[in-house]
Amino acid sequence: MREKIQHIRQHFEEVTMALESNLVDYQKVAELAKERSELEPIIQTATAYERAQKALEEAEILRDSDDEEMRQMAEVEITEQKSNIQELEKKLRSLLVPKDPRDEKNVIMEIRAGTGGDEAALFAADLFRLYCRYAERHTWKVEVLSENETGIGGYKEVIFLIKGSGAYSKLKYESGVHRVQRVPSTESSGRIHTSTITVAVMAEVADVDIQIPETDIKIDVYKSAGAGGQSVQKNSTAVRITHLPTGLVVACQDERSQLQNKLRALGILRARLYAQEEEKRQSEREAHRRSQVGTGERSEKIRTYNFPQSRITDHRINYSSFNISAVLDGEIDDFINELTLQEETERLGTSDKE
Repeated sequence: MREKIQHIRQHFEEVTMALESNLVDYQKVAELAKERSELEPIIQTATAYERAQKALEEAEILRDSDDEEMRQMAEVEITEQKSNIQELEKKLRSLLVPKDPRDEKNVIMEIRAGTGGDEAALFAADLFRLYCRYAERHTWKVEVLSENETGIGGYKEVIFLIKGSGAYSKLKYESGVHRVQRVPSTESSGRIHTSTITVAVMAEVADVDIQIPETDIKIDVYKSAGAGGQSVQKNSTAVRITHLPTGLVVACQDERSQLQNKLRALGILRARLYAQEEEKRQSEREAHRRSQVGTGERSEKIRTYNFPQSRITDHRINYSSFNISAVLDGEIDDFINELTLQEETERLGTSDKE
């Protein structure tokens, strides 16, 4: 860690010098100023960490003093500085973790009912409400992009956008298979039913992040349909886009105009292609080990919601909560904080080896 800090300090000085010598090139100045502002918290924390270490060393020397009062003061100072150093080291390690460039982006989430029929669809609706409540707690906005309801309050599929600073940094850990164990309301014998739901989380990307040539897509238009298949539009406003190179298909029908549905479908397609490319790059970078968080692998069961025991268990970190009603009301920060800590530890360890 000490070598990393020295390297960052040197780079910080180089950026500062370059900033002072490029006052005419406004674009370069803006880039350097942004880089400098990103490095400043690391420099400030490292400086405070070093001061605390020096203060601890001085207090340990005073502890051997012949003056009783001085020894007592030194003991208090030692206790305070040890606690201070521990907190600063934790903060410094977090700051040194390489940042995911997608962390500040909005997210597109896709929830799909897996095995379990109507019960899976009902729990898909429960998860949708969970993420809506979580977004509300963070003052983020939720916008439904596409939905396929079952008619009994469930979802075969629901795709939605969550707008808010840092939304992806929090919700990226939700990608994967969510398993629910509970007695369905339609089950007369009280038998516990097991269902699965898949959740995909993708960073929203702009046109400049990933471009899709017109020759790579096939666009079909058709009449929108509501739950049960009944027609809800006389005009052909629904849009289905097929990405020919990958075979990915996106359909949108919830907007009133064909253009709006096309734009939404293209937005979802861009996010899927970007996520696919990121997953490929990550697999290449981490071929020597299996990543437990942030992969977005839908085949992996990540969490189980056991209603009879009011227990939610995240299998990636072996962490459980016994307040299922609170979790379904959007209180998932405990899980996200634990997953964030694990990812930071793993990424810092990987960075240290490079």
